Amino acid sequence: MAPAVLGITPPSGDSAANINNSHFAGETELSKSKFSQTLQTSMPSSAHQTQIVTDETTIDVLENNGPAQRAQHWVLNPPRPPGLWDELKNTVSGTFLSHGEKFKSLVKQPVSGTISMLGTLFPILVWGRDYTVAKFKRDLMAGLTLASLCIPQSIGYATLAKLDPQYGLYTSVVPPLIYAFMGTSREIAIGPVAVVSLLLSSMIQKLEDPEANPVAYTRLVLTVTFFAGLFQAAFGFLRLGFLVDFLSHAAIVGFMGGAAVVIGLQQLKGLLGLTHFTVKTDVVSVLEVIFKSVHNSWSPYNFIIGSSFLTFLLITRFMGKRYKKIFWLPAIAPLISVILSTLIVFLTRADEHGVKIVKHIKGGLNPSSIHQLQFDSPHTSEVAKIGLIVAVIALAEAIAVGRSFASFKGYHIDGNKEMVAIGFMNIVGSLTSCYAATGSFSRSAVNFSAGCESAMSNIVMAITVALSLEFFTRLLYYTPTAILASIILSALPGLIDLNEAYNIWKVDKLDFLACIGAFLGVLFVSVEIGLLVAVMISFAKVLLNAIQPGIEDLGRFPGTDVFGQVNQYPMAIKTPGILTIRIKSALLCFANSNFIKERILKWVDEKEDDEECTKGNAKGRPKLVILDMSSLMNIDTSGISSLEELHKKLMLHGTELAMANPRWQVIDKLRLANFVNKTGGRIFLTVGEAMDAYL
Repeated sequence: MAPAVLGITPPSGDSAANINNSHFAGETELSKSKFSQTLQTSMPSSAHQTQIVTDETTIDVLENNGPAQRAQHWVLNPPRPPGLWDELKNTVSGTFLSHGEKFKSLVKQPVSGTISMLGTLFPILVWGRDYTVAKFKRDLMAGLTLASLCIPQSIGYATLAKLDPQYGLYTSVVPPLIYAFMGTSREIAIGPVAVVSLLLSSMIQKLEDPEANPVAYTRLVLTVTFFAGLFQAAFGFLRLGFLVDFLSHAAIVGFMGGAAVVIGLQQLKGLLGLTHFTVKTDVVSVLEVIFKSVHNSWSPYNFIIGSSFLTFLLITRFMGKRYKKIFWLPAIAPLISVILSTLIVFLTRADEHGVKIVKHIKGGLNPSSIHQLQFDSPHTSEVAKIGLIVAVIALAEAIAVGRSFASFKGYHIDGNKEMVAIGFMNIVGSLTSCYAATGSFSRSAVNFSAGCESAMSNIVMAITVALSLEFFTRLLYYTPTAILASIILSALPGLIDLNEAYNIWKVDKLDFLACIGAFLGVLFVSVEIGLLVAVMISFAKVLLNAIQPGIEDLGRFPGTDVFGQVNQYPMAIKTPGILTIRIKSALLCFANSNFIKERILKWVDEKEDDEECTKGNAKGRPKLVILDMSSLMNIDTSGISSLEELHKKLMLHGTELAMANPRWQVIDKLRLANFVNKTGGRIFLTVGEAMDAYL
């Protein structure tokens, strides 16, 4: 175990308590010269650390002296920790150093440097070296299975985004191709998804009416996609992935569940064949429109076709989950439904009897949309805000999906590379008539079950969709809109995770509050309000834990020098006259220092009421308070002032204050503030040494 004077962080209070005099006495068999070598090899090389002193004096202090001397040499005399400027410089250099090193390598060795840089940007060049025909056969089957599910879903999600159907197919061509070259996940299936489609339609329609001015609406969608890609690529390049973590797991579960219900209600328009529908997404407005329409304007034929195929899709979904060997059945069921329903409408001329159909879908490959991006419109700032929200939601879903399947296969995906890949594919997509794409959990599950080996399955899917755009869109003229609604409705159960919501409730009630807040916010107000509520509750949880951290009463395990919380470990023994406290916070600062000080003083007063001294059974108070500071990573001036006040108030009542195992930044600031001298230097390496010194 390396001491603090060597520039190595001291161990935690519980584990470090095994270091005592008897321990060091048992090390006499180790020669001084050998110990010097051990100290030298255990020291990491750093520019800011002082040179190790391994002379006879230091070794004698280690072997022969007591806790006070070791504390003086080890705890109170460490090297200076890195300052704020050093940490900032390390952060910035960590972000850009790798890029600079790759550039230097490219200059010195143009050929190998170029290959290395291209391999970093395009992982396909790395895994493509070991790609075999056997792997391609499995990817080919997975890609074709994926396309059979992707084509009808993409058309349905485009209508959910209030775009023409071909935009969903466009989004299933270019983004998957870009991701296959730049992404690191093997199983993720790229394309349009329900939640992002709902986000776009619910927020952009407040700026432009998609029915009154569809051209302007489409331009805003493409511009939002460009901004979303720009933000995503910037997050990856600058290593700002932690921003995505502002959406906690519980918030995402609640948001997805609420979005699924809202999407389901929106699809009642297509399922019932309604002509007029509300632009609002809250459940009250949607149900109000549906109840008004049921009495006059709905189409029973539409409902019969839609509900019949919805039943078929749900049955195939159930069978695919129950019988793993027919996983392909729920994957091709949507395409079968589209083909059969289109034939039924065409042969029976049901469109002449009120059944609404898709009609014309523009064929051909993705046209350029560079001229449609609008950066000088009066809505540019709002469009950028929507782009940021879409970027975070799309990244959260894609990275969650990618990591889930990567854990099954036992490999690692690079989060920053994923962000760059997804961002770049959306930037290119916005220039080629695609709207925001991300990883789809349902299609990725199909891809995984179909036995895909690499991102080649995305390439196969994209080529298949491109061929469909080129040759088969005219065959979809008589496809009923009810079948598209049924396909979307059949995919929604995967977005509602009741088991996970129940687990969140069991584990953490505040997390469940964020979950239910997101769910109800999306359901009864709007998508963006639901997100805002979830983020605010998550932040409130963090602030609450920071402002009012807990403190623990510690006791010694019998026969050891290890200390643990007495409530958690009833066998831990408390020493009479000594109160040992651990602060459960990483930071003692202006926000929580006064709260912690008052809690400690209150505990001391309670001990005075509860404990009895051995002399005459008179009421007494603890003679020593030991603060285990092993969990405390940093402290500010308010925290130091609170410790000084705590020391003064304890001394007024005859109680001493000692501290054990302060971390590097903490002890350095206490020394600079002259706190050590003010308190008499009662600072020890471990809780056990502090207690032994008193006894």
